[in-house]
Amino acid sequence: MAAPSSLILHRTLKEHFGYDSFRPLQEEIVRTTMEGRDVLALLPTGGGKSLCFQLPSLHSKRLTLVVSPLIALMKDQVDQLLAAGISATFLNSTLEARESRHRIQGLENGQYRLLYAAPERIMMPGFLDDLKRWDVERIAIDEAHCISEWGHDFRPEYRQLPTLRKVLTNVPIIALTATATDQVRDDIEKYLELKNPARFTASFNRPNLTYRVVPKQGPYHQLLEFLKSRPDDSGIVYCQSRKTTEQVAERLSADGVPAVAYHAGLDHGARSVNQDKFLRDRVRVVCATIAFGMGINKPNVRFVVHHDLPKNLEGYYQETGRAGRDGLPGECVLLYSSGDVAKIMNFISEVPDPAEAARQRHLLDQVVHYAEVSDCRRRVLLDYFSEKFPEPNCGACDNCLSPRENFDGTEAAQKLMSCVFRANSASRWQFGLGHYCDILCGANTEAIRKREHITLSTYGIGRELKKTQWQVIGRELIRMGFLHADPTRMGSISITPAGLAALKSRTKIMLAVPLPVVERRTAAPQQGEIPCDEGLFQKLRQVRRELAEARAVPPYVIFGDVTLRHLARTYPQTADQCLRVPGVGQQKLRDFGEAFMEVIREHLRNHSPQNFTPLKAETRPAPAPTKTKSTTNDTAAESLRLFRLGPPSLKAVAELRGLSESTIVRHLADAIIARRADDLAVLDFIAPAEAAELNELFNFAGQLDKLGPIKEMAGDKFSWNQLHLFRAFRLVGKV
Repeated sequence: MAAPSSLILHRTLKEHFGYDSFRPLQEEIVRTTMEGRDVLALLPTGGGKSLCFQLPSLHSKRLTLVVSPLIALMKDQVDQLLAAGISATFLNSTLEARESRHRIQGLENGQYRLLYAAPERIMMPGFLDDLKRWDVERIAIDEAHCISEWGHDFRPEYRQLPTLRKVLTNVPIIALTATATDQVRDDIEKYLELKNPARFTASFNRPNLTYRVVPKQGPYHQLLEFLKSRPDDSGIVYCQSRKTTEQVAERLSADGVPAVAYHAGLDHGARSVNQDKFLRDRVRVVCATIAFGMGINKPNVRFVVHHDLPKNLEGYYQETGRAGRDGLPGECVLLYSSGDVAKIMNFISEVPDPAEAARQRHLLDQVVHYAEVSDCRRRVLLDYFSEKFPEPNCGACDNCLSPRENFDGTEAAQKLMSCVFRANSASRWQFGLGHYCDILCGANTEAIRKREHITLSTYGIGRELKKTQWQVIGRELIRMGFLHADPTRMGSISITPAGLAALKSRTKIMLAVPLPVVERRTAAPQQGEIPCDEGLFQKLRQVRRELAEARAVPPYVIFGDVTLRHLARTYPQTADQCLRVPGVGQQKLRDFGEAFMEVIREHLRNHSPQNFTPLKAETRPAPAPTKTKSTTNDTAAESLRLFRLGPPSLKAVAELRGLSESTIVRHLADAIIARRADDLAVLDFIAPAEAAELNELFNFAGQLDKLGPIKEMAGDKFSWNQLHLFRAFRLVGKV
């Protein structure tokens, strides 16, 4: 099947979702899935995955089945679709039997364009037969990484989904995820039995996020200071244990920061209530384990703080990605300590399978590398996903904003490399980094006594530093290529040829100063900022909250912060002005527009509007089209006469008459409408392919009195002159 033209897709995007342009790769994914191909789409959190299957459903009378792992996500997305005037529903265990039957009857009658369901529901007896009757056109599998054991959130029930392929044989599948390594991508394609899928991978870079690592010293007070400096922002605090989430949430609430806990140990009702409080802005902070977050669609999460060390970089990237989904600035802070590393190492030491223990240790090493590196943190994250960051300075991580100084670490490096070399030579075996650090510190451990490493010349020569400091130096030498940690041998350390050469020649080695004890203040990121009238913005937030409460939905279902900020910088007071604001579609304008415009009008009665520097990507409204007339005058007749003399050329006629081309176009359009130019044809002005696309565009618009909306759809592809002339031919039935 053929996808609609780009102009039609943009029209749908604007009318239902309120946006003038697609995000990277969205349009390509939409067109490909509408052509009936299987698709594997990897878009970062906040990259607009949902729109890739929601928009195509609006161009069909058939059903799109959306496989979603979380009940909360289903309701959230359906609420947003209904607010945008799109027929959608979900089926899950939260529905009473009567409501479930009502929705099933609606599906039987072809009432819905989208159906959300969990894998468990889909595999219930009889449900697959129902799907065959409901005429499914497309299957969208959200959070597709859940099908892979190598993914950070493996769900065994996802492995049953290939049954859909057997039952709905020729129905195309679009698999979507926000994060996946090469291994996980291959697993998605393999287990879902995708047929020659088109792969789309957007950049994993989130330029609106700032990454910082802060030494963990008094973590609760560090967290409280951070939160109190951002009194209007909401965010997530990730903790390693259930107990910590409850303790931190309780203390924050007592100290005036409304917070709730979320973890798998809470009963379902308590989890739902706490999540709902956060989504509806009734509390600012949720303190959670990794059980919270997948699929959470709250766009105005302004920060993510990791109170404890994550176990792997993929999960960390996914969790930090919940900040700034709306494109506005977000902060990602990791409180880091070697004590957290030791705790996780203790857990890993209890893993019975040596291969699995080695894998987990390797994943932890990557997190430690990220935390301790003096290089750009964004580069480290992107490198994990096989993406290279081309810039030398990202401008939005602590290491780039405030580069750490280097010091001459030759002596320390010599001591550690010499210790590794001598211990390995004496024992003909390799050990973990901690063992060499114990030797340097003169520790009296069982491992040192057993291997007689107390006799080594390097024993005790590093007592001036603590073991944790030696570990930092060791990891720095690994990153620099002087030492090697073998992930297949539980991280055992050896000296590399480069390290051996540096040891023998006493090459000068510069090391980065460790992370500072005091948190460094960094400038807020510029990427994604939308300056606006802050006083008006707060008033708009209040009316949004009231509308959301009345509808029993989260505030962002009404409008996101991006939309409110644009409202508070452009002060729209008419429907046409509102429609130019990102996120305002036709349905939301009808439902909410007047309430927000009244707040703006009231604000302007008491305050003067502020002026703002145009945003880099901010578009300006197109000039109003010139009105056409039904008669021609003498000057228009002269333009028509010269045009007929040929060869037909608007430019030539304009130059002969000393007028602009747009004036000549107006003259000719008037003549066409007045039936005084029946010898002219649309192909005198517009190529056949362009004429066909314009005809489709005008058919979709369904109106001829205003060209402004059509020009918005057309963008730069068609000029005002072409639109005026084409409309004239439409009015007289010649196209």
